[in-house]
Amino acid sequence: MKKLSLGLVALLVMSLLVAGCGGNGQQVADPADQTPAERFGGRVVGIEPGAGLMSASEVAMEEYELTDYTLMDGSSATMAAALGEAIQNEEWVIVTGWTPHWKFAQWDLKYLEDPKGVFGGDEQIHTLTRMGLDEDMPEVFAFLDNFYWTPDQMAEVMVWNTETGDDYGSAVRWIEENEEIVNEWIPEEEAAEKGNVTLIYVPWDSEIASTNVVRAVLEERMGYDVTMLEVDAGAMYQGLASGDADAMVAAWLPTTHGHYVEAVEEDIIDLGPNLDGTAIGWVVPSYVTIDSIEDLQ
Repeated sequence: MKKLSLGLVALLVMSLLVAGCGGNGQQVADPADQTPAERFGGRVVGIEPGAGLMSASEVAMEEYELTDYTLMDGSSATMAAALGEAIQNEEWVIVTGWTPHWKFAQWDLKYLEDPKGVFGGDEQIHTLTRMGLDEDMPEVFAFLDNFYWTPDQMAEVMVWNTETGDDYGSAVRWIEENEEIVNEWIPEEEAAEKGNVTLIYVPWDSEIASTNVVRAVLEERMGYDVTMLEVDAGAMYQGLASGDADAMVAAWLPTTHGHYVEAVEEDIIDLGPNLDGTAIGWVVPSYVTIDSIEDLQ
């Protein structure tokens, strides 16, 4: 009986050890005992370095004294992939975010409150052209001046893009299903001669959607040839100011791209917003119990 009792005790001890450890032999931490930084893995998952959202995020790291976190740069695609993987595993994650974006239709997300106002308020997306486009291509200039849609309309195209992987096909589908809106964009006076229009854009999901819609209208409805140039944010503005591109519909103002516009504002034409009601900031899954950047300490 003594030997049997000792054996049972040994088995009980082993079972308790196994229950308190993960499969790799490491003890699994109780989330209740972890700091927010530990639960988030000590990182904020960002996008392309140099983007205005990343610059604002760097300021947020300093303003909120987030010394236990690292801002990770990458791309829109890697950010979305990290978000999706964390949600699949029900883990905590912080990503840089903006609206409109398809991820808000895909998952239940929320912006972290920003009491210091680092990320500003609502933004707009503006249409910009090179100097002289109004004289060289007045029909194109007038169309770009008329181009305006809503965040919901843009989000619809973005969702189709993620479903099909066919960015231009989604744009053509959208203009075919929204003919009345498109007709309001196209000027009554048609140009006698058509040419090539070069559109420059940053490869964000929102700008891929809007630039392809503009391309689709120009090609399918107005008879122009269109070249699309994908560049990073800084090169987008330099390319427009130098005349290497004709237009963009991707200027996030006043916060995200404001510093780029200030550097070239005398060499471009701002046609005003093509979309209102955008926002930028840090985004987390709704199941995360923290609601403010201030509480990340």
